[in-house]
Amino acid sequence: MTEQKNIFSLQFFLLCLSSFLFFSSFNMIVPDLYDYLTSMGGGEMKGYVISLFTITAGLSRPFSGKLSDTIGRIPVMILGAGVCFIMGFMYPLVGTVWAFLLLRFLHGFSTGFKPTGTSAYIADIVPAHRRGEAMGYSGLFGSIGMAAGPSFGPKITEAFGLETMFHTSSVLALLSVLILIGMKETLKTKQRFHPRLLRVRKNEIFEPRVFNPSLFFLLTSFSFGAALTLMPDLAIDVGFSQSNKGIFFGVFVLSSLIIRVLAGKASDKFGRVIVLKYAAIAIVIADLMVAFTTSQTMLIASSIAFGVAVGMNTPTIYAWTIDLSLDKARGKGIATMYIALEIGIGLGAFIAGYIYSNEIENLRTVFIVCAMTAFLGFLFLVFGLNWSERVFKRYISHESS
Repeated sequence: MTEQKNIFSLQFFLLCLSSFLFFSSFNMIVPDLYDYLTSMGGGEMKGYVISLFTITAGLSRPFSGKLSDTIGRIPVMILGAGVCFIMGFMYPLVGTVWAFLLLRFLHGFSTGFKPTGTSAYIADIVPAHRRGEAMGYSGLFGSIGMAAGPSFGPKITEAFGLETMFHTSSVLALLSVLILIGMKETLKTKQRFHPRLLRVRKNEIFEPRVFNPSLFFLLTSFSFGAALTLMPDLAIDVGFSQSNKGIFFGVFVLSSLIIRVLAGKASDKFGRVIVLKYAAIAIVIADLMVAFTTSQTMLIASSIAFGVAVGMNTPTIYAWTIDLSLDKARGKGIATMYIALEIGIGLGAFIAGYIYSNEIENLRTVFIVCAMTAFLGFLFLVFGLNWSERVFKRYISHESS
């Protein structure tokens, strides 16, 4: 497809709308999943709700990247959104904890595929010198979906029941798919799908050039995995109703939008690492605020702090990863970063669920551990960058030759 001179084309708008619907679809069910699992006798397994999802997303990244470069961007996006469509109908049918956990594992394929195809599609249709701006707008629509979904999901459950909420999630995913079907493919040379395309070699999985931002992302995303798992319980404990237990997600995402553009510009001017040092400290502060939250006002303040911290962190890490990646291996570099993100979120969710054990008094311990993990990220930026560069220098030199 011919590159557009302006990023605001019809194709770009449709892609953003599809992203909004997709992120709304799989995020709207999250606040109710914990109660649903508890009702089946699996309350002590809450950490698996997010961790299983992220495991599959991480495992599928190398495959989705390869397929988007061979069979096309749109088929990969449709597969990701299609998984959400199917899962929304499957959740009400499960009656055991293990069946529920299997669905969470399979549901993770959605985010392993859809965002990968979306990023490649945007890079195809916008001018290279405005690619970052375009990614920002696309991320804005996705973030609004992440905020909207958990905000209205519990309200649908309270008014019409859990099954209707799951089905609404499926409808949103279907709308996302229908938009994609009507869009033009941007990959110029496509292949027909063949099982051999699913064979991913070892050197197609990990990009050593982006080790530094990836490790830092893993350490700082740990807190986010814990927050995704436990904030609905904390919201109920401080007095929010069942229909408003997803308030953290809405406030968190909206506050992250405010700082996102400012942080990106600051990292362009002052450097990625200096901004990320401040972001790591902000995450430590947000974790400690959550650990000592005892009221609705404190929870809102903690949500804002989390949003600001993540808003500083995420776009700067994306930019740092692209800075370090080779043009010919940019997809592999971004995939490596995403895998680290999903490992961090998954570990955070799993360990948080294990420590929490469905006992609200354990929540303070969880977020103190999260604060310590984020502080390790800060220490890595201060003391570890030169060490890691020496470790991978020989590997990178050999690969380049």
